[in-house]
Amino acid sequence: MPDADPLSDLGVRVGPEGPTLRVWSAAATRLELVVDDAPHDRVVPMTRDEHDVWSATDHALTPGRRYWLRAVGETRGGAVFDPELPLLDPWARGLGRTGRGEWRATVVDESFDWGGVEKPRTPLDRVVVYEAHVRGLTRLAPFVPDELRGTYAGLAADTTIAHLKQLGVTAVQLLPVHQHVDEQRLVAQGIENYWGYNTLSFFAPHAAYASRDAQLAGASAVVREFKGMVRLLHEAGIEVWLDVVYNHTAEEGEEGGPVTSLRGLDGSAYYRHDAEGRPVDVTGCGNSLDTSHPAAHRLVMDSLRYWATEMQIDGFRFDLAATLGRGADHAFDPEHPLLHEIVTDPALAGVKMVAEPWDVGLGGWQTGAFPPGWIEWNDRFRNRARDFWLTDVAAARAQGTPPTGLGSFASKLSGSSNVFAYDRGPLAGLNFVTAHDGFTLLDLVSYDAKHNLSNGEQNRDGTDDNRSFNHGVEGHSDNPWISDARRRSMRNLLATLFVSSGVPMLTAGDERGRSQRGNNNGYCTDSELTWVDWATQPWQQGITDDVVALTRVRAENPALRPTRFGLEGACTLSANEIDWFSASGAEMHPDEWNDPHVRTLQYFARSTPEHEAPNAVLVLVHGAETSTAVTVARHEGVEGYEPLWTSDDSADLHPVAPGDEVLVSGPTVIIYRARPATAEESA
Repeated sequence: MPDADPLSDLGVRVGPEGPTLRVWSAAATRLELVVDDAPHDRVVPMTRDEHDVWSATDHALTPGRRYWLRAVGETRGGAVFDPELPLLDPWARGLGRTGRGEWRATVVDESFDWGGVEKPRTPLDRVVVYEAHVRGLTRLAPFVPDELRGTYAGLAADTTIAHLKQLGVTAVQLLPVHQHVDEQRLVAQGIENYWGYNTLSFFAPHAAYASRDAQLAGASAVVREFKGMVRLLHEAGIEVWLDVVYNHTAEEGEEGGPVTSLRGLDGSAYYRHDAEGRPVDVTGCGNSLDTSHPAAHRLVMDSLRYWATEMQIDGFRFDLAATLGRGADHAFDPEHPLLHEIVTDPALAGVKMVAEPWDVGLGGWQTGAFPPGWIEWNDRFRNRARDFWLTDVAAARAQGTPPTGLGSFASKLSGSSNVFAYDRGPLAGLNFVTAHDGFTLLDLVSYDAKHNLSNGEQNRDGTDDNRSFNHGVEGHSDNPWISDARRRSMRNLLATLFVSSGVPMLTAGDERGRSQRGNNNGYCTDSELTWVDWATQPWQQGITDDVVALTRVRAENPALRPTRFGLEGACTLSANEIDWFSASGAEMHPDEWNDPHVRTLQYFARSTPEHEAPNAVLVLVHGAETSTAVTVARHEGVEGYEPLWTSDDSADLHPVAPGDEVLVSGPTVIIYRARPATAEESA
């Protein structure tokens, strides 16, 4: 939408006549601004313009002042009007609670000294994402002052940042930090929404993640602490990405559900409904934002612009992003105006936009269907990586042969070109093995089934499609053989993540072998079960060291970080030229790709230089538990191979030459850097 849009400048803005509140509603017949002007509340009638924007000016709308709205209208078609009900300004940049626990919008002081610190603007091929929960990351961290543990300030503590830097992380992706509340069902059960996917306000930062001093000082102090966190991370060269929930709000189901803001102002416009006025829920959360309507479209865009500019956020991960791309007919449209504007708006230039490319509605699985400019969570990478290293190995144990061949796994290593269009390139996919939703990395190799009884839903919640393998015993085991096998599988999964083309994402705590004791849906548990445990045993330090080594290998070898897909027979700058070899050292035969007995692969990737020096790597993958002899691939212009890393921590790695035979135990990944032949040797 252009700046001249009649819906611009919504919320509280300071104009020539003083602070003015502007709110959109077509269904209301009367709106009032109520200002907390103790000892009495002051009621200010709002006037409506030809675009259904209501406004009121009041000089008391200064930082720290609480205010709310009252609306009158006809309750129908999704709108719920109650003139006695206090409503939040949807564009409020701060929220506070009354002594009775009720939420009120609060005017904030947005001044902040950024000290000249700018966004890191890390090139996408250099990005390593670390998905973390603000509270969970440092709540148990002994190196963070007690009063700052689990807060924005704690996340930005020197020691926290040092850990992220050591890991090679370039971007922290935070689970929802928009102000959120617990669902009514959880409140009734006496539990809470830990993850935060139940948004109350798209502009205000979640106050409970601020330090106690900031909370006591009010909404402006909470905003300042958040900005301070961003500034310190930026100083360290680390971007800040937010997981944002624009697909639904905390106003849950319509029958008896909460009325806090949008529904009480004009629920018929902000939320999806069918022709008969019945709610259309494609999120499974009780409502779905109708981004085909200009007001909802504007709400999302204004929120993104605010966080990207005023709060200096570097990237957004859109929860259930398929919902945002649904038109007035409720069908997903990759050409949806909102999807296009998000990646073309000048105010958002350079900001990374990541889609969770699905929702629960009809036609909701849209991996690979988003338009250019978008990055997508690559669930197909997750599934195939887990299958290759876990369920295939389990099947081989049980049946003698895994169910599938190498072909699909190889396509994920090389950037999922069967998922993402050629013009989007491999960086259209954000690769992950685990995320907040599902098993942790350690639990993935320790449990065959979920164990979610503590969630209070009789183990019905959480996915059953875990693609996990417990390696012989469900849960914790003191058997050293099982422990060693599990840790090797963890290393193989991590290696696959970091040697594959695309953008890698690591889940907080996986670098330390964090466990949730088999719970694959920790959304309602705010305790030691879901917090990162910073106690370190030697094997945990070993996993951390492996992550450090793998991110370094990735950073130092551009052949693992192509920005474009190559074309056979052509030299495409910033792509990688790929050759595939079998265990015999011969080029892979077409029949071998889908042969389930073939479990060994040599992946040779050579960069086509554009911005960095030429580089080539050889990744040896052996996906069986038996040992095998591998003849090192011969490749034109390669004299030998320098070992960089292996998942077999008992192996004695040494340089090898093309044609050498290497005995590989399994399952294993070995990474080599190719050493080019000299001119004399080439001759």
